[in-house]
Amino acid sequence: MTDDWSAAWQPMVGRVGEDFAAPGIRWGADVVEAGAVRRYVEVLEFDCPLHAGLDAVAPSTSLSTWMLPAMWAAGDPPIFTSEERDAEPERSPIKGTRPDGMPLTSAYMATDYEVDYLRPVRIGDRLGRSGNRLIRCEPKATRIGRGAFTTWEYAVVNQREEVVARCRFGMYYYDPHPEGAR
Repeated sequence: MTDDWSAAWQPMVGRVGEDFAAPGIRWGADVVEAGAVRRYVEVLEFDCPLHAGLDAVAPSTSLSTWMLPAMWAAGDPPIFTSEERDAEPERSPIKGTRPDGMPLTSAYMATDYEVDYLRPVRIGDRLGRSGNRLIRCEPKATRIGRGAFTTWEYAVVNQREEVVARCRFGMYYYDPHPEGAR
């Protein structure tokens, strides 16, 4: 027998395989820059000649640094609109996807992240994100609440629209159990 909360997720289960991204590429705020690569490896004390000089290759772990759009720009409204402790930004490119038809939940968390690195990213490259395909939606009750585990996949592309990485990330969207209940 299926509870109402689980049945509410069935339309999303039926949409597994669908790409929810807007058409086109969402470009990162900045091009890969030698000084930023140097500063990135500097704090890690990561001594590797691949990441030094004008022909440097960006460390694979730094791709999101250049792939994400700016969080805020001059003239935009504030991203933090609440003074509450632990308040989250009103908008963020890393908040996950909530397509139309997805049940509303009051909480979410990232569960996993994996990347296939396919080609090097070099100084001067500009990175963007392409696609946002739902590859898993599994309704599940857990100790913390009831909701669904989702897995999404997107490509990281360079300015020539070559895929440099393929990323998959998991999110658990859920409603916490009432205080004291499980």
